[in-house]
Amino acid sequence: MILRHSSLRGVRLAHHTRQLAFDSLHRRPTHLLHTRLCSSHPPATSTAEPAPKPPADHRKLGVQQELFTTSVYSPGSPILLPNGARIFNRLVDFLRKQYVRYGFEEVITPTIYKKSLWAKSGHLENYAEDMFTVTSTSPSRADPADPTSATAEDEEYGLKPMNCPGHCLIFASQRRSYRDLPIRYADFSPLHRNEISGALSGMTRVRRFHQDDGHIFCRPMQIEEEIKKTLEFVRVVYSTFRLGSYRLALSTRPADHFIGSEEDWASAEGALKRALDASGQEWTINEGDGAFYGPKIDIVLRDSDGKEHQTATIQLDFQLPKRFELEYTAPAPEFERRGEVTTDAEALAEYGPVRPVLIHRAVLGSVERLMALLIEHYDGKYPFWLNPRQVVILTVNDSEPVLDLANATKNTLLGRGGSPDIPLSNPTLFSVDIDSSVRSLQLKLREAKSKGYGVIVTVGPRQVPKGTITADLGRLGGDDKIEVPTESGNRRKPQHEEMTPSVLLDILKEKAAAYR
Repeated sequence: MILRHSSLRGVRLAHHTRQLAFDSLHRRPTHLLHTRLCSSHPPATSTAEPAPKPPADHRKLGVQQELFTTSVYSPGSPILLPNGARIFNRLVDFLRKQYVRYGFEEVITPTIYKKSLWAKSGHLENYAEDMFTVTSTSPSRADPADPTSATAEDEEYGLKPMNCPGHCLIFASQRRSYRDLPIRYADFSPLHRNEISGALSGMTRVRRFHQDDGHIFCRPMQIEEEIKKTLEFVRVVYSTFRLGSYRLALSTRPADHFIGSEEDWASAEGALKRALDASGQEWTINEGDGAFYGPKIDIVLRDSDGKEHQTATIQLDFQLPKRFELEYTAPAPEFERRGEVTTDAEALAEYGPVRPVLIHRAVLGSVERLMALLIEHYDGKYPFWLNPRQVVILTVNDSEPVLDLANATKNTLLGRGGSPDIPLSNPTLFSVDIDSSVRSLQLKLREAKSKGYGVIVTVGPRQVPKGTITADLGRLGGDDKIEVPTESGNRRKPQHEEMTPSVLLDILKEKAAAYR
């Protein structure tokens, strides 16, 4: 299939207002002013303060730390290298573990859908110029005519910019009862949005990205409780990253290019305002910046350069459930639609269809964008659980016994012992490297520190008979919370400690489990 750079054809392209924040690839340098002194006088002692360190730039750090690269063959689509993939996967794994607490079930949905779906959802009318079109180059492989489609243009597909229409299809695939709600779907599949080429920047402004996309189908009476839980979810996640404070903004109905009645919008905005007030956090209004299908709460972070980025979002939507004719059955349907509870036996005896409310939510937002913020925030000093270079094992020499101990230590830390005839059941997923190069230990130590390894392990001939290693845990961060056992049974703060690989494994597991 050919991916066309143009918008979907046959549709009046809606003007889409963008708020572009173009980051120049070159940060403004700091200039030092030098005074030329007369050669007959000795120079005075300088009292000028040293130049401030320039703000961290994830594009430069991404190259230095071997996190990602880009290609002219796919502009706006960062290519994650092994180190970058480790950070990405740990962020996604962290979210998946939180889904257990917040009741989300993960689904996997298609990357492309027929044009008729995007017409049904309203994207074709309101979001077309931000979308890519996909068509087949082989007429003989065209899909059979769709009896529900008025023209042959339905052979055209759109590369999805959002997951919400697909999740509506899942909800509509079964009959639903009020007892089933809320239903919470989560999806990490990639999304594509046709950003202007001049706005593309590193991992913050991209065309292909992953979103921790979630959709909650709930009853009207459940709206505020679900939004409250989502705000709590955001607070837990962002406090774990230690990114500092964030601000909340309520984005309201756009002046044009929106779907639904003004009455529906006023009701949705009122529900979000009540949820924000109940959160106890300060919030502001961002007039006219809502999505075309509903108002939203945006979580806004500031990067190391002082620039703000919208990351997490919570959106309330009455429109897509109408467009997809979503329903669930409930007693006293008239009361149910208003979000009211009744004890009237006659009303409760009547069952009828009710339209669910849809809450869109993303906690990380774009995973790539959040990665960029984290890369700049940590500036090479990652917490251990997120560090793409967690452990390096340095050998004192390249003798066979030393190399054997180094490899055995790596196997222990990776949890890949046992018979090769059965699958691994408990891998640690730590990143562990070995430097067995024929260089001095001091040179290898300097290089390991410059690369930002969290733990540096050394293995030498003296340790081979005992099967021990020397671990430097000084760069783990917060080591006042780390203790190692001694022969007397006491525990003490480590620095350069000799221990067995299994003891080190227990320390690292404890650190990673605490997200530190």
